[in-house]
Amino acid sequence: MFEINNLTVALDFFKLIMGELIALFIGISFLVALLQRYISKETIKKVLTKPKKGFQNIFGAALGAITPFCSCSTIPILVGLFKSGAPFGGTISFLISSPILNPMIIILFIKFFGVKTTVIYAIFTFIFAVLAGIILEKMGMEDQIKNVAIKGASDEAITYDVISGTKGERHAKVFKLALKDTFSLFLKVLPFLFVGAGVGAFIYGFVPESFIAKVAGPENLFAVPVSAIIGVPMYVRTETMIPIAKALNASGMSIGAIMALIIGGAGASIPEVTLLNTIFKKKMVIAFVVSVFLVATISGYMFNLFVI
Repeated sequence: MFEINNLTVALDFFKLIMGELIALFIGISFLVALLQRYISKETIKKVLTKPKKGFQNIFGAALGAITPFCSCSTIPILVGLFKSGAPFGGTISFLISSPILNPMIIILFIKFFGVKTTVIYAIFTFIFAVLAGIILEKMGMEDQIKNVAIKGASDEAITYDVISGTKGERHAKVFKLALKDTFSLFLKVLPFLFVGAGVGAFIYGFVPESFIAKVAGPENLFAVPVSAIIGVPMYVRTETMIPIAKALNASGMSIGAIMALIIGGAGASIPEVTLLNTIFKKKMVIAFVVSVFLVATISGYMFNLFVI
């Protein structure tokens, strides 16, 4: 009887989360695709270089927050920005904020964790992105950039400012490309949505709350830094991580450990660090990973102190 009840609970959780994820993903992805088609690399460079030096990091972090690029597209943009002379500190702030503070993750946060938690998360990560860019620039990490060449171009490089035709024709082309991007990405991400919802449902239905509370609850001081480390190999995509994090939180994992898990994973995931290793020397890569770990840990403890 115990197993049947748990299976029912798990299936109900899976259906609810899966339905919400699909609806949110399609809607958010379309808006994201439109942004990516309207905001070119040249636009990003102009925004980063226009403000005075002290404000370039703020603009970089803000731009990263509204330009929802994954690591696969952020890294080529990063290389292009460096080669075109964009400021190092502002570009690093952009690099950091883009995967951990973008429309996709913010909307999913609001849905699954509420407005208050999302606002605090956004403030912490934004400040971190700004400070990290400033500190790494002050440390002289600019000389850690490798001489990397950009090879080829793809359909992803087609933005509004390079499309020919009348204004209406250009907007129509962007709209069609955004729709194409959305459904192409949805088909690729659908397996990850199933995995995330499935793992979350299993945790919610079958893993005892007492066990999770003991291992990763607010009483365990080591839960936050350990979660920050675990998040790195565990993180695949935001759409996979969020439902798992929601289930862990509902089952007794502290909000601080959850935040450390998400920030550590999104900020320094294995795919992103691997790509960064191709454009930065080892010293900069290590400094980047350490920075992400510190902010994940500090943010986690702050969440445990101030968020119930």
